[in-house]
Amino acid sequence: MLEQETLRETSGRPNLPEGRETREWIEKDRRYVWHHIQPYVASRDPMVVVKGDGAWVEDLEGNRYLDAMSGLWCVNLGYSQKALAEAAYQQLLEMPYFPLTQSHLPAIRLSEKLNEWLGGDYRVFYSNSGSEANEVAFKIARQYHAQRGEPTRWKILSRYRAYHGNSAGALAATGQAQRKYRYEPLAPGFVHVPPPYCYRCPFGQTHGACGIECASAIEQVINWEEPKTVAAVIMEPTITGGGVIAPPPEYLGRVREICDKYGVLLIIDEVICGFGRSGRRFGHQNYGVQPDIVTMAKGITSAYLPLSATAVREELFEAFKEDEPYAHFRHVNTFGGNATACALAVKTLELMDEREYVKRAEELGERLREALEPLAAHPNVGDLRFFGFMAGIELVADKATKEPAPSNFVGKVIAGCKRRGVIIGKNSDTVPQFNNVLTIAPPFVVTDEEVRLIAAVLGEALEEASDKFRDE
Repeated sequence: MLEQETLRETSGRPNLPEGRETREWIEKDRRYVWHHIQPYVASRDPMVVVKGDGAWVEDLEGNRYLDAMSGLWCVNLGYSQKALAEAAYQQLLEMPYFPLTQSHLPAIRLSEKLNEWLGGDYRVFYSNSGSEANEVAFKIARQYHAQRGEPTRWKILSRYRAYHGNSAGALAATGQAQRKYRYEPLAPGFVHVPPPYCYRCPFGQTHGACGIECASAIEQVINWEEPKTVAAVIMEPTITGGGVIAPPPEYLGRVREICDKYGVLLIIDEVICGFGRSGRRFGHQNYGVQPDIVTMAKGITSAYLPLSATAVREELFEAFKEDEPYAHFRHVNTFGGNATACALAVKTLELMDEREYVKRAEELGERLREALEPLAAHPNVGDLRFFGFMAGIELVADKATKEPAPSNFVGKVIAGCKRRGVIIGKNSDTVPQFNNVLTIAPPFVVTDEEVRLIAAVLGEALEEASDKFRDE
């Protein structure tokens, strides 16, 4: 790999007035900031991050942490890529913004690059977030069918445990009851099917003798709902935020066959799995399928600026060319496809190609598996799951019964890792009593030694939490 250009020569803590104490900043935070997906009590003493360097971040007090979650599954290239900052800066000087009701060069360049990465002919619609990218996909799928003479196709099938966003449609597609509670009713037309969750198979089967019943269930639901009412199926290649639930190898190919059989579009949500995280450019490429629509965000800019995209097969786009009042896609996004974000995304993909980050992510995935596999013998580890360079560690109170570990136990493991200088994650607000999966998805710039450090710290924190759990 080529040597990484970084911003490491920048020293000190940026934008911190001299003499300002940590406590004063915390008090200002308490007064003005509303934290994401955090209970009020938990948000009272946040870690205030002021600096990033490679895979590491630093807080107000100078404590350094290895970010083993890449922020929120997104800072794939780490926190100090000077080339990305320069690409954004140059575009800001040249032409910072123009709406994509017309066009600009960065959007054209990025669309061409995404087609190269996808290995197909796609038209690309830009937004700002994964939620928005999925909303666009739902509207396109419904309008596509209507313009081909099937206006009754409006239902979207998705899976329990999966997360697809926090807007009305994307949250309706999400299969996580706790994310929806007190926000319902949401957008109508979303139907859920069981996930390919081999550790806790919804059908009581074991892989190898199950006939991939989790995929067959999709066909059954399509028939139960009446095929002519179903527009699309949406799924991640691997359910990520819902607990890193990786499907059997033949699952996605079977889903593609079912969609083709019933004229249903297949939307693949690559918001997390895309851009190298799976060890391939996109997660679905591990299974040899071609989606009708691909949604993406996060790693598209390595999170340096907000950007998302909805890529639509050329054959689908043809349906939007008719010369009649309602044929065009009537959707606009003020900041979607921001010129600076697009220029930065182009540079992100160029760096990934030049430095072979996708290949490196595949290698790191193997290192992570090797480092974590000894934990499988721990009495509180029920299941270890991997997909490319990410891992899910399902914690249990009892290995024989698979009783989920309680939330206080999971919290102690995460806190123990943080005290030792490593930030890991978990599935949050998913299903009551089942927020028991630790998640790991480090930046691609970590070293093999840092991967071993993550595993060692996790092992120590797990042992410490288990000792306290037994004493209680």
